[in-house]
Amino acid sequence: IAISGAMEGMLTVQDGKVVSSGALLIVGCLAVGAVIGEALNIEGAFERLGQWLKVSTGNARDKTFVNAFVSASLTVCIGAMAIVGSIQDGLTGDYSILATKAVLDLIIIMVMSSSMGKGAAFSAIPVAVLQGSMTVLAGLVRPIMTETALANLSLVGSVLIFCVGINLVFGKKVKVANLLPAVVIAVAAAFLPV
Repeated sequence: IAISGAMEGMLTVQDGKVVSSGALLIVGCLAVGAVIGEALNIEGAFERLGQWLKVSTGNARDKTFVNAFVSASLTVCIGAMAIVGSIQDGLTGDYSILATKAVLDLIIIMVMSSSMGKGAAFSAIPVAVLQGSMTVLAGLVRPIMTETALANLSLVGSVLIFCVGINLVFGKKVKVANLLPAVVIAVAAAFLPV
């Protein structure tokens, strides 16, 4: 899903030829986003929240709790469906994208919980906070979210989802949470003069 989302945003057909675009956007957003994310240590904040949840829920002995929580949270929070669905719900009252995403998230979290542990189930907390605040704030961001901004968000978000997949397959190699500012930078890049 992540690769197809990134490829869809990067490759287009014009006059019968495949044209590539967006590579510079991805590299620039990820580079600047990584610097900001590392400075803020967003990954550390997710891990501290996971540790707090682990202790608060009586799972102090569960060694996989925090990794499951962080991986699952990033998997279901990153992506255009969360943002676009929340904005669509906030602006028009149409929650169809969020309903579809909820079904997909349920399946994903069930699979992740069975393979990684019950920490994955607690990803509902950041999902509720993210999607809830985006829905509430949709009226404020309405003038900002142009088609280009949403396309940039989707492109960079797809790359971040791919990074989460890399972590799931090969172990934690990429601090994806520290790359989250790249999504904001991608939206801001839509307003730079070309």
